[in-house]
This record gives sequence, C-alpha cells and structure tokens, in this order.
Amino acid sequence: MMAVLGLGTYRCRDVAAAARAAMATGVTVIDTAPVYAKGNAHDQLAALLPHHPGVQISTKVGHMTRSQAQAARRAGLITPGEAVRCHSITPAYLRHRITANISEIGRDRLDLLYLHNPEHDAHGDRGRLLEQIAQAFTTFEEAAHRGDIAGYGIATWSGFASGAFTAHELIAAAQQAAGGTRTHLRAIQLPVSLIELAALAEALHGAGPIAEAAGAGLDVWASAPLNGGELADLVTPDLAQFIKPGSSHVAAALAVVASTPGLTGALLSASTGAHWQEAFDAFQGPAIPPTHLQDICRVLRA
Repeated sequence: MMAVLGLGTYRCRDVAAAARAAMATGVTVIDTAPVYAKGNAHDQLAALLPHHPGVQISTKVGHMTRSQAQAARRAGLITPGEAVRCHSITPAYLRHRITANISEIGRDRLDLLYLHNPEHDAHGDRGRLLEQIAQAFTTFEEAAHRGDIAGYGIATWSGFASGAFTAHELIAAAQQAAGGTRTHLRAIQLPVSLIELAALAEALHGAGPIAEAAGAGLDVWASAPLNGGELADLVTPDLAQFIKPGSSHVAAALAVVASTPGLTGALLSASTGAHWQEAFDAFQGPAIPPTHLQDICRVLRA
C-alpha cells in the first residue's frame, strides 16, 4: 500500500492558509509544533479546527521560541542552560507543555505528541539520552492515562542517522515507561527524501528505523520529502526520467518517498491546490518497484 500525505507546517509562512488549502484537497493529517510560525502555529490552527473535527493533529514538545523559553525559565520549569538552548525534554517542562498545547490547539486532548529532536543536546552521551527519553515517555504514559494525549512518538532529524538511538531502543524505553508491552508509543517521524535516502536504503533490506518501527506496528512519517523545497530545483530532467519516466521533477522525487516500504505517510508543506494535486498524483500512482528503488539509491550513492 502506498503512503499517504499530510500537511507539515514547519516551513509554512501562513499556517492557516496552508491548512485551508490542504484540507480543501482532502488532507486529514496536520503536523505542527509550538515553535512553528514564530510560536503562532497552534493559534492559527485553533481557529480552523472546530470546522474540521475529523482532522488529526500531531504536535511536539522540546523546542521553544525565545519568549517561550524565557517564560518557562521564570516559572522555574527549565534551567538557564535549557533556556539558552531553547530546548528541554525534562518531565516538568513536558507536563507544562502538554497542558499548553491542549489549550492552544483548543481540543480536549492531543491526537499525537512527538518528543521533538531529543538528541538536540545529548552531547554524544547515549546512555544519558536514552534515560531522558524513558523519563519523557513515563510522563507521556501518565498523560495518556489521564486522557490528555491519545498517543506519542519521536520526531527527529538526526537521531536515527547519527546513531543516537534506534527504533528498538525507543520501543524498549516505552515499555519501561509503561511497565509492560502495552504502550501509547504510536509513531516516529524522520527525514526521507532524495537527499536523505539512508533510511529508505536500509528499509529495502528490512533494516533500519523504518523497518524496525513498522515491524513493531508503529506509524512512520517522512518529514521534508522535498528537503524544504530544495529538490524542486535540484532534480534534473534526466534524473526525473530515470526515477519515473514521464514524471515532473517534483513528482519523481515524491514518488520515491511514497514507494518507501514501511512508510505510513509523508508530511508536505504545499500551499496551493495545484501543488497538492501533483503530490497526490505522485502518491496515488503505481509504486516504484523495490529493485528500481535500489538502483536509484545506488545512482545517488545512498
């Protein structure tokens, strides 16, 4: 089964406009964070969501805007160092941010809450990082039992690629937090694109974070499938033709992500109906066979 599309709001200048365009084309998953749109992403979405109760919202906790960090520091929730880094995954801050996220989004609970780039200030200490993740997951499990969140996960840019943690280690941390095998760990999010091909290449051999997470029943979401829009200019006509004959450069790049085995979906920052339609065509078309995906990885040296 091909992957599906959701709206990723990281690079959206106008989150509300992007969400309206996405929902008008049938998108039912929106990914955001309290730091997006200079700290205003939640507020922009809150005005729209009462009219779209079926849309699933995933948000995050970890990164902060400068003003959010200053407020958290004044409240005694984070250390001066965390305020400088604008990042914290300590239980006190997580509990505060879960409540704030619910209030800002305007729903009774969060559909999915990601721990946002937990590797951000790990400084290479894997043991300490895994313990911090387990503590964060304990906080999330408590929130799930209160009914504040339906599920949680990890959204990372470099955590898997750098070896900071594996999907198996995240699952073990969730089981430790839950005191058993039944956990509220639901998803991982990581970059997959023609530039970030390593996880795709591993998945083709049944290994790596995508295969490990999907094999455990977790959803796997690709972030930045066009690498922040850069691939719109980087994919040459010859490469597009090699990937999928007759496809545009954007459609070819998206088709590779859509064909990744084990992937649930991809989060795209598109702003117009035409862009969404092109993306849907790429995601709903025939999947690129695994053998050709391997050829693509070899050509691009992934």
